[in-house]
Formats: sequence, C-alpha cells, structure tokens
Amino acid sequence: MSRRQSQSAVGLVPVRQPAARAGLGAGGQSSCQAKVQRATRGGAAGGSGAPGRALEMVPGAAGWCCLMLWLPACVAAHGLRIHDYLYFQVLSPGDIRYIFTATPAKDFGGIFHTRYEQIHLVPAEPSEACGELSNGFFIQDQIALVERGGCSFLSKTRVVQEHGGRAVIISDNAVDNDSFYVEMIQDSTQRTADIPALFLLGRDGYMIRRSLEQHGLPWAIISIPVNVTSIPTFELLQPPWTFW
Repeated sequence: MSRRQSQSAVGLVPVRQPAARAGLGAGGQSSCQAKVQRATRGGAAGGSGAPGRALEMVPGAAGWCCLMLWLPACVAAHGLRIHDYLYFQVLSPGDIRYIFTATPAKDFGGIFHTRYEQIHLVPAEPSEACGELSNGFFIQDQIALVERGGCSFLSKTRVVQEHGGRAVIISDNAVDNDSFYVEMIQDSTQRTADIPALFLLGRDGYMIRRSLEQHGLPWAIISIPVNVTSIPTFELLQPPWTFW
C-alpha cells in the first residue's frame, strides 16, 4: 500500500491506536520500542520524523506501537513505508457530517491545486464507472464517487475525467473494509489521467451512499482537501464506525 502527498497544504496527522495494542513486555518496554532502539543504534535513517506523516496499519502489537514512536527508526525496524493521507469533510447530509480519510493514487492522476469549500460528491451511475455514465451531466465540474471493480483504477479515473469531473474518489467494493487502504497504480495500457484520484475505505463509501439513498439525494456536498491540523476537534469528527 502506498500514499503520496497530493498538496503541501493538506494536513497530515499520525495514525493513532490505543496503548492496549502496544503489547508491553518485561520491564514495561514493548517489543516495538526495543526494535526501534536497535534500529537507531544500527544507523537508522536520521531525522526526527516529519510531523503528520503516517504509517500504514501494521499487523501485530509491535506494529501498532510503532505508530506512536520515532517513525524513521520504526521504518527500519519493520520495513514499513511512510504514507500520506488526504482528508475531505462531508457537509451535507448532516448525518454523515464527518471528516473522511482518503489516499491518493501512487503513480497516476493529478493533485488538488485549490481547496473546494463546497463541491458536489456525485455517486456515479453505474457505480463502477467503466464506461458511459448515465448521470455524467451531474458529474461535470464536480467530484465523482465510484466503486472499485470491473476495470482498472486508471480506467475509472479517465471515464470521470472525460465526463468533466474535477476528481474521482474510488471506494472499495468490500463494504466491511474499515481499515485497509489499497494502493492504486497504473494499469498496463500506458494511458494517463490528469485529475486527482483517491482511494476510500469501503465502509466509508457505503455509508455515504446509504445516507444519500435514505435522504433521496443525488449527491453529497463536501469540502476538499481539509487541513485537519487546523481543526481542534478533528478526532470528534471521525466517522464513528472507524476505529481510532
């Protein structure tokens, strides 16, 4: 899995997990702390770790603990890769007025050159967006919400781009996925795309679509990207179904 920064102004914060995941060993020191210390002594990459950088989720207690510690040494200890998040906030409907986490495509797509204070997030029809969209008119100059499957991530991005979309958010088709971010990479066609492409957890995408269906709305209104470092109540605005 991989994430790259899509805009320098986008706020990035560390992934945090409860201390109960740390798995303390003898003497109150976790196995991760010991690994970090060994990696540091062994000449791990220097620097203090840029604030706001985040590691992908790591299986096992030691991995969870490492999210809390010195990131360069943690990378050396676990062989992990540092990733970047991009955030957006749903403004309407009100029952899903939360800040959502997405991850930019690794090697295709554009970046956000401006912040959209209010823009429509329009579920594509058909949802996989592998061809002509029946609601393409409503996606023009807006952002499309697309579902994974049926064709490559790049193909979906190009379809939305051809319909005039400003960006595409591709949610996982596993609706119970509330933690695993998929790395979106180029396909083998050597094609390109210019608009930003983001990956969204399946659970998040499902909850957004469900809310729109319940309210009979054709789209949500969102703000993107959101600099979460400037929001004191950031944690309170996380989706309640997401484990933090």
